Amino acid sequence: MKAKIVFTGGGSAGHVTPNMALIEAFLKDQVSVAYIGSISGIEKKLIEEMNIPYYGIQTGKLRRYLTWQHILEPFKIMYGLFQSFFLLHRIQPEVVFSKGGFVSFPVVVTAWLQRIPVVAHESDMTPGLANKLAIPFVKKICINFPPAAQYFKHPEGVFVTGTPIREVLLQGNAHRALKMTGFNQDKPTIMVIGGSLGAKKINQMVRSILPMLLERYQVIHICGRGNIDMLLENTHGYRQFEFVGAELGDLFALSDMVISRSGANALYELLTLAKPHVLIPLSKEASRGDQIDNAAYFEEKGISHVLQEKDMTAQTLISAIEKVMLERDDLVAKMQTLGLRSATEKVKRVIESFLESTDVKKKWVTE
Repeated sequence: MKAKIVFTGGGSAGHVTPNMALIEAFLKDQVSVAYIGSISGIEKKLIEEMNIPYYGIQTGKLRRYLTWQHILEPFKIMYGLFQSFFLLHRIQPEVVFSKGGFVSFPVVVTAWLQRIPVVAHESDMTPGLANKLAIPFVKKICINFPPAAQYFKHPEGVFVTGTPIREVLLQGNAHRALKMTGFNQDKPTIMVIGGSLGAKKINQMVRSILPMLLERYQVIHICGRGNIDMLLENTHGYRQFEFVGAELGDLFALSDMVISRSGANALYELLTLAKPHVLIPLSKEASRGDQIDNAAYFEEKGISHVLQEKDMTAQTLISAIEKVMLERDDLVAKMQTLGLRSATEKVKRVIESFLESTDVKKKWVTE
């Protein structure tokens, strides 16, 4: 009988792509996998493209601020708990792996009620609200970086693993990206990426300085769904995409530097690929401040150049780009000394410790 794993997590690509890397690895081992996510979140499209069972549940958002929507959220959460309980009872997995996000909370709680062990992963320097609430129901926790361990006093263990990264991201080919973009090798290339949902302020600022940028650089702009500017579609040296899947590794391979938000998974990928970068964290007005913490940690190490959103102007962004390009070789060397790798195998071993499949367990013990 095949071992079974249920994966959960959603709300942004950062809560999904590490799961995708793990799913790919477990499918190679003939392990049965399924995914519980939201009804219409980005995880639904990404996971369904992998041709594995996907179950959408109702999810309430656990907000930190006052809003009339709080009235409805408890009912959504209760319904999500009800759905999760019966899904897990039907699937009967040996283990649940949670990457976080609000959709994961009912899955984690109902797994605990059915005595199904849960392994969770926290990417940020400080835990998100969903993971904070889920901690009492989790057996083991994987984290990205050692400083995050102080927030988890957990009897079963906290494992500093890093983030699982999909193989396609690590096997990028710059020549394929040149064909895809129509670029050449005469100018360096900047990639702008604001996360799976895009970043309106970054998009606007980059486009406002685009004529100046294109004098010296080529620009790949991953702007988020619905954010394509049709007036710029045929601009020489500029390519915009709503979202990039398997080709993202190729675009990274072509890029000499990256302008990015500082979500933990995006940052881990930049560090692993040794891509010099300017980080523009989400402000505390728009988030809990986790991106600011992530960026500050690597800014102190002299690895990341950080530009706060409130300080972002045409001039400060251009200055940040020029500074990173000037220090590019030194920044690459610093990132390479971190020795970061995809954590797929490390996290996989933690999950495998709960699998009851004889074939999988033998493989885990002998490796």
